[in-house]
Amino acid sequence: FAVDSQGLQTRQAGQGLLMHRRIVLGAVLLLAHLLAPLVGHAAEPVVALPAVVVYAPSPCLACIDWADHLRQNGFVVTIEEKLQADMPKIKRWLNVPSKLESVHTAKIGRYFVEGHVPAEDILLLLKEQPRARGLAVPGLPRGAPGRESYNPICDTACTILDNASGQPKEIRREAFNTMLVGMDGRTSVYARH
Repeated sequence: FAVDSQGLQTRQAGQGLLMHRRIVLGAVLLLAHLLAPLVGHAAEPVVALPAVVVYAPSPCLACIDWADHLRQNGFVVTIEEKLQADMPKIKRWLNVPSKLESVHTAKIGRYFVEGHVPAEDILLLLKEQPRARGLAVPGLPRGAPGRESYNPICDTACTILDNASGQPKEIRREAFNTMLVGMDGRTSVYARH
């Protein structure tokens, strides 16, 4: 069995080059696979969210917590503290139906947002742009954004804890709906939580 040393070297060089190409191709395919989700998102236009102005009676800790929830979801939020006596006037100015009122009211673009509406519902509203006045979560449902935690200073706008003796305290949550208020004032369920 005779071996041509130059032929062997040529074969080895060819095999080395082939192996190098496979490694480079594998790395390129892996990188393409990892970057594919980012490329899809990069193609989507980035739209700046409209500024949010929250009108809230002072002090309202749950209102501040809700504003923080919006900030954590990309919104720029300004809180304007108002006297409790001025809140009905603001709600009338924004055309909030009295049966859907909560403590704070916000203005986002052309819409009002009444109460502890989750940011995901607001983002969907801004994406869909329905002909509507706005969104509302009536009252103060426990577990809604801004109402997840307990603060003993707050009487009516904080989550109530179970005070059973000897039992660990648990936050009680309740189901709630986000309501869409049409231009004509009619309401429909926009989201269930």
